[in-house]
Amino acid sequence: MKLHRWIVSFALVLLASAPAIAQTGMQNLNMNGEFMVAVRSSNLETAQRLLAAGAVVNTRDRNGDTAINIAARRGDTPMFEVMMASKADINLANIAGVTPLMSAAFNGHTALVHKLLQAGADYKTTDQVQKTAAIYAAGAGRTDCVRELLRAGVDVNQRYQHDETVLMWAAAYGQAETVRFLIDQGAGQKLQDDRAMTAADMARKEGHADVAALLE
Repeated sequence: MKLHRWIVSFALVLLASAPAIAQTGMQNLNMNGEFMVAVRSSNLETAQRLLAAGAVVNTRDRNGDTAINIAARRGDTPMFEVMMASKADINLANIAGVTPLMSAAFNGHTALVHKLLQAGADYKTTDQVQKTAAIYAAGAGRTDCVRELLRAGVDVNQRYQHDETVLMWAAAYGQAETVRFLIDQGAGQKLQDDRAMTAADMARKEGHADVAALLE
């Protein structure tokens, strides 16, 4: 009987506290939403204030992006630094599997790529279409970012999906400067993908005759 009364009393306490718990949860949700709005609008002061008030640094938006992913993509260094100082998860990918390192590399934000790698960002991670940060950087012609990734340990002749290399990606997109750099770093010009195509073949196929000439 005593146990029964205790269970009833406990249940009544839970019922009484439910509105307060719900309100707290809603407040946190609103705070996190305001935090992401501040990040997207590059409102550093508001973002810092909300973090200090309890906003979650790894909050995601509807695309799965965190604040540090947004900052890395935009090259928003002040916001990026605040997120790093707030212990943001630097390897947390969005819905498409894109990490902050991939975002920074694709958009050519070399200093942020360097900082992420120094902090332990995983350069081996692939997104949903099996691209890595090195592939993004090479295809976009971000030579300095490619350099940072190679320094961090990326193998210049690493084979990715379909046996493609970063040289092949740079060549297929006509990135002559990046192709020259990769050749200087020992990229294999005669390597073939699973269709038996070389980087030169890919450049030629995509209409980049100047790049094909560099590779022949």
